[in-house]
Amino acid sequence: MKETLPPAAPPPGSTPGEAPPPAAGTEPSSLIALRPLLWLVAAGVFMQMLDSTIVNTALPSMARDLNQSPLKMQAVVVAYSLTVAMLIPASGWLADRFGTRRLFITAIAVFTLGSLACAISQTLPQLVGSRVLQGVGGAMLLPIGRLAVLRAVPRKDFLAAMSFVTVPGLIGPLIGPTLGGWLAEVASWHWIFLINLPLGVLGTLAALRWMPDLRGPQMRFDAWGYVLLAFGMVAISLSLDSLSEADARRGFMLVLLVFGLAGLVAYWLHAARAPRPLFSLALFKVPSFSIGLLGNLFSRMGSSGMPFLIPLMLQVALGYSPMNAGLMMIPAALAGMGSKRIVVPLVHRLGYRKVLVGNTILVGLAMASFALISPEWPLWLHLIQFGCFGAVNSLQFTAMNTLALRDLDGDLASSGNSLLSMTMMLAMSIGVAVAGSLLGVFGNEALHPLRDQALGAFRWTFVCVGLITMASATIFAQLPPTRRIPPASVKRADAA
Repeated sequence: MKETLPPAAPPPGSTPGEAPPPAAGTEPSSLIALRPLLWLVAAGVFMQMLDSTIVNTALPSMARDLNQSPLKMQAVVVAYSLTVAMLIPASGWLADRFGTRRLFITAIAVFTLGSLACAISQTLPQLVGSRVLQGVGGAMLLPIGRLAVLRAVPRKDFLAAMSFVTVPGLIGPLIGPTLGGWLAEVASWHWIFLINLPLGVLGTLAALRWMPDLRGPQMRFDAWGYVLLAFGMVAISLSLDSLSEADARRGFMLVLLVFGLAGLVAYWLHAARAPRPLFSLALFKVPSFSIGLLGNLFSRMGSSGMPFLIPLMLQVALGYSPMNAGLMMIPAALAGMGSKRIVVPLVHRLGYRKVLVGNTILVGLAMASFALISPEWPLWLHLIQFGCFGAVNSLQFTAMNTLALRDLDGDLASSGNSLLSMTMMLAMSIGVAVAGSLLGVFGNEALHPLRDQALGAFRWTFVCVGLITMASATIFAQLPPTRRIPPASVKRADAA
């Protein structure tokens, strides 16, 4: 049975809750009084998104300073994203229990304290533990800020408000890699975390003045379901993160992987009989959501490793400086921002199935194309490659996020958005873990000291993560074909 595309609102972007910026001069008058709150939440979004990307280009510098292999630094990225994924399901209940004002201030304080702990870390375990603390605060910044906007802003103005606060979510990934590389080069990697301290102080003072204390109805928290789900996520991520370790530990991690999968199955069975589960299984009765969510998970398992792999390859295998490695990521970010504008007309013209199946294959090929990189390549060829990857990767995120959420209404919309946000962060954690493990296998753990041998390890890794991403096209292929709607209907939908 064919589906007809509904007149959808402009799609969200690659980050949870992201929406395209509104047209100039169209800010509703009712938002003017709430502008301080919107700026506060936007600053929180910027801090969270900046910290998700600023670390990647500084990993080799951290490794040298901590006397570690660059490969082992993947734990710094995994620890943060996995912590965020774990805490997202509890954020709404905590806000209802303690209020948005108190929780948002606590989130900023914990994030700032975690940043300070990262800056003064002397060993890799200390740094990983500090990133966990930082992730506890970062996990709350976006969900609680979005919840405060949802409850304070009139429903008719919510899209415009979210468009305003999520624009910094696009700027963070744009400047994060370059800023991280520049700080690591001209000062030290410690300043990547120290710059959060003044932002945290200003954010706390602003929250004390402008964040409203909003609470929702008290609901019973599904603690047992949360434990099962969190354990499953942590166990699977840690086991995949350690697959490149020695044989004895690899065997233990294989057992942990089985326990993690059992935890997720146990949660599924628990949710089927619990009166108010953490995430209702009714979500998966909506075909577009189940396909969009699972496609999101498996597609990001491959593509989420790229922000970790690319700066590492540029510095370890090609001899780039940290700042130059960061600058190379700008074309991908700019192309990604530009490609978001074509998603709505492209989906209306071709349908979700054709767009997602075809673009998923293009993303996989673009990722695998990094296996062709050579030190002799001219700069212009690098820029074209990075731009093409950024464009198709951003289009992928936007289309599959929109697919997952477009048919959800009422309570399912809020629950589905939280589950999607959690899945995205979990996939980021797994993606970096898988990329690091593959790199360890092909590079014999510590990476060969010769650059051409290290480049070979990266090449095989890019091929593998590209294939992993292309495999998710089989999930999107389960979507029903879409009837093309008349051009006039498309114009009316875009105008709406």
